[in-house]
Amino acid sequence: MFKKHFYLFFLVFFVFGFTAKAQRPVSSNVPTNRILFIYDASNSMNGTWQSGKKNEIAKSLISKALDSLKGNPNVELALRVYGHQYDYRTGQNCEDTKLEVPFAKYNVEKIKARLDKIKAQGTTPIAKTLEKSEFDFPPCDNCRNIIILITDGIEECDGDPCAVSRALQANGIVLKPFVIGIGLDPNFIKSFECIGNFYDASDEKTFQTVLGIVISQALNNTSAQVNLLDANQRPNKSNENMTFQAMYTNKIIYNFIHALNSKGLPDTLKLEPLHTYRIKVHTIPPVEKDSVIITPGIHNIIGIPAAQGFLDIKMSGLVKNNFEVIVRKAGEMKTLHVQETNSTVKYLTGKYDLEVLSYPRVYFNNVEVLQSHTTTIEFPPPGIATIIRSTSGRTDIYKEENNTLNWVYQLAENSRSENLYLQPGNYRVIHKPKSAISSSFTTEQKLIIKSGSSTSIRF
Repeated sequence: MFKKHFYLFFLVFFVFGFTAKAQRPVSSNVPTNRILFIYDASNSMNGTWQSGKKNEIAKSLISKALDSLKGNPNVELALRVYGHQYDYRTGQNCEDTKLEVPFAKYNVEKIKARLDKIKAQGTTPIAKTLEKSEFDFPPCDNCRNIIILITDGIEECDGDPCAVSRALQANGIVLKPFVIGIGLDPNFIKSFECIGNFYDASDEKTFQTVLGIVISQALNNTSAQVNLLDANQRPNKSNENMTFQAMYTNKIIYNFIHALNSKGLPDTLKLEPLHTYRIKVHTIPPVEKDSVIITPGIHNIIGIPAAQGFLDIKMSGLVKNNFEVIVRKAGEMKTLHVQETNSTVKYLTGKYDLEVLSYPRVYFNNVEVLQSHTTTIEFPPPGIATIIRSTSGRTDIYKEENNTLNWVYQLAENSRSENLYLQPGNYRVIHKPKSAISSSFTTEQKLIIKSGSSTSIRF
């Protein structure tokens, strides 16, 4: 006789990857809910539980739950059973799993009739059954595939349901189970952390209640709103793209551009509740909120801090070409954004360092962006320097500051003329012909650059 723990739990897997598309909420097409019931008919189900044998109690309660699905045009049902074809006393058969009733509409009575004849007698190949169940779902363009696994014991065939879960996820199937058990040891519960959420069904009434809850959650839409909060915790920020990503699969489930309704409140989203989400709001810089759990059956409110202001970078004068400005968080090297001069961009509140990609670079540090406020940074336009050379060679431009020379630019060796936009100031241009064999042939000229003016030098 094979040793078996007398536990009762349900694993509810919501399957998306092969059939459901990520952005269905905006579609008017109602998806078909396909529910595959997987029933444990192993020998341990012959054990007693309150008013009778677990097998008979479970089948009776499942049949009552199935009655609630009669006549639903958006539901298709199927039944897979394991542990019912081979008696454990003749040897353990870990291939004992079979699709007894395939998917169809309005087949509640067929499933109930087949379930009634099931005899509990075999072992518990949970992992193998889950592997097989993947292929029970025919191709479908607009379906939500749902698996409800009902079992009273742990894996007995050296399979790894957690590994199967990971493999199914890698194939695009998203699993988020409910685990409902009777008297489970805390150490045993930990083995299910990779599968889902645990619930304790201590009696038949709880069993029935939980099964009803699971079916309800499988079929009903869940609403939510995302409050993009300002510094005063008011949900008045909007028009930002939001990415909803399943945390455990890293798959992108939804993309929404946030909107406010006619009353100025965040609009309502329809979300699949059986994911744990990472929400990324694509502000500058982005804001992320991890481990967002959507509670089925209620309107969920998700608050994300997103206080913002504006940065206006101006360069006065008539200049045909704007400069690019690198924007970083104050004290950090990572580039957040590249903003052009003479533009206004929205940022999260905070302090930023700016680097103007001009010759030479211009820096503004600890620039503060305040909520609903425009911070303006302004600097003068450059001047134009034309450098003409009669011979090719090495030519460098240095800016003269505080009796020191700071390198700015090196001209292309073989070019005879270049036009450069330079920031206002005093410069020295140092040149040595390519043919010169002595440093003594080095020459230099001073160059004064004024905003909006042009000047030239010749070597």
